[in-house]
Amino acid sequence: MTVLTWSDDRVEQLKKLWEAGLSASQIAAELGNVTRNAVIGKVHMLRVSRPVSRGNTALAHAFEVELEPDPIAFDNVVPMSQRLSLLELNEATCHWPVGDPASPDFFFCGGKALTGLPYCAHHSRVAYQPATDRRRQPPKPPSR
Repeated sequence: MTVLTWSDDRVEQLKKLWEAGLSASQIAAELGNVTRNAVIGKVHMLRVSRPVSRGNTALAHAFEVELEPDPIAFDNVVPMSQRLSLLELNEATCHWPVGDPASPDFFFCGGKALTGLPYCAHHSRVAYQPATDRRRQPPKPPSR
């Protein structure tokens, strides 16, 4: 089991990212070597809060709920240091494109590619699904 120590620099970065509105998953990916749950635990220990929003607050509580990461949303949590441009890709890096190629924010995952495949483990699971999993079942008629 690895013991994580929170340096003053990492704590400050955590606070800034949390106050900027990033999710715990995004912060964990940005900090590296830390889990989503560790981020949540540290935020609660530090008693860091999100910025107060103005306007209709009827749904405000919905923003504090941390859901399991959506496989598609994983692309948004690729660490900045891992992101690559087209010219930086090689056989050992993940070629999964993220975002709109016409956007300046477009990048490739850049993670460690699996041997013989162009993608990392996560993106290989997304790209290479068994045919039975991809096929949609026809809708069942409503029961009476």
